[in-house]
Amino acid sequence: MTATGRDRSHRDGSGDSPLAGIPDHAGDPIGTSRWATLPNLLTLVRLLLVPVLAWLLLADDGSDAALRWAATAVFVIAALTDLADGEIARRSGTVTTLGKIADPIADKALTGVALIGLSLLADLPWWVTVIILWRELAVTALRFVVIRHGVIPASRGGKAKTVAQVIAISLYLAPLPEWADPVKIAAMAIALVLTVATGLDYALRARRMSRGAS
Repeated sequence: MTATGRDRSHRDGSGDSPLAGIPDHAGDPIGTSRWATLPNLLTLVRLLLVPVLAWLLLADDGSDAALRWAATAVFVIAALTDLADGEIARRSGTVTTLGKIADPIADKALTGVALIGLSLLADLPWWVTVIILWRELAVTALRFVVIRHGVIPASRGGKAKTVAQVIAISLYLAPLPEWADPVKIAAMAIALVLTVATGLDYALRARRMSRGAS
């Protein structure tokens, strides 16, 4: 590695972690597009689906199978918009300030409502919900705190963590038979491990960046 490469790795933390990968998209440049872009509209749709998910999940104390399948479908559709809007914004050059603020809010609201609803129904232990939500909120806040020092590369496990969470939550939302319980538990365990591991990795690299900038 050249001296320039070593310096760059030191600044962004990419040389310090085996999980370092693509840039943190909190640092994407703002485009000149107005707020009414396709990615922002997808984010708006995701926000509007959050109360729909809450109602479908909690109606009849979560005992109506048809409503639970509907809740699962709404969650999956909303999660797909989360995976799509950021990629569309970057490819089309339509990253906006509104999008960078609203997208993580919509993402956390969707995940939070699903997890809290499942815990209220006693389908998911509260400690799982607390750990996942604490990690998501802490990392989201940290991304915007350290952005003034530079861009921290997102971990390669970030997308895997998101996919694992979507799969695990979807399995818990769906009214599956009891024989599927081991599959649900295993999926949530994988999601939980990835959630904690990527959160710790990000926090360590943020700490190194802050120290290097001081």
